[in-house]
Amino acid sequence: MTQTVKLDILSDPICPWCYIGKTNLDKALASVPDHPFVIEWHPFQLNPDMPEGGMDRREYLERKFGGKEGAVRAYAPVVEHAEKAGLNIDFEAMKRTPNTLDAHRLIHWAGIEGKQNRVVDALFTAYFVQGRDIGDHEVLADIADSVGMDAAVVLKLLKSDADRDDIRQRDTHSREMGVNSVPTFIVANQHAVPGAQPPELWAQVIGEIMSQLEPSSAE
Repeated sequence: MTQTVKLDILSDPICPWCYIGKTNLDKALASVPDHPFVIEWHPFQLNPDMPEGGMDRREYLERKFGGKEGAVRAYAPVVEHAEKAGLNIDFEAMKRTPNTLDAHRLIHWAGIEGKQNRVVDALFTAYFVQGRDIGDHEVLADIADSVGMDAAVVLKLLKSDADRDDIRQRDTHSREMGVNSVPTFIVANQHAVPGAQPPELWAQVIGEIMSQLEPSSAE
């Protein structure tokens, strides 16, 4: 039986570096089909104080980065690395910055059904490529449906308070443990790998882990 290694990923579906980071990781994993990683996604809100209905994205960025020029400067490396990763982010289509608590609830429920990776992918695509409001319950239910989850059940859960406190507590716990930016990848509950690392680094990490897992020839 192949040994597995846990890879915990702290991420926010409106974080462009998280989208880039997942894309780079996926490339490395695709090149090593027998990789040992078992992946679990964890909540981290970039904007825990965001109003429930979100806010105008331009206003949000200019407020966060001190005006239009500051926002453009801050996003220049994002554009560069997204292109390098082969991603086409449609910044013009993104009109609102949502509160992501409900998106994190959906990711949590997807985990129960073994569909976390697919939901995370769908959220990134919806927000960064299609410019959809992933704070909207109908959009989230549609994303759930697209990966084979029961949209009606998800919509009912979203309209309740189910797991709201749990997501907030897990987010707070991560901050208390010292996480202050995402993506953060935690390998085997021991080693933190921060940021959107290139596929080459992940290939190296995977190679090192697999060599450690291999039984010695003397056995």
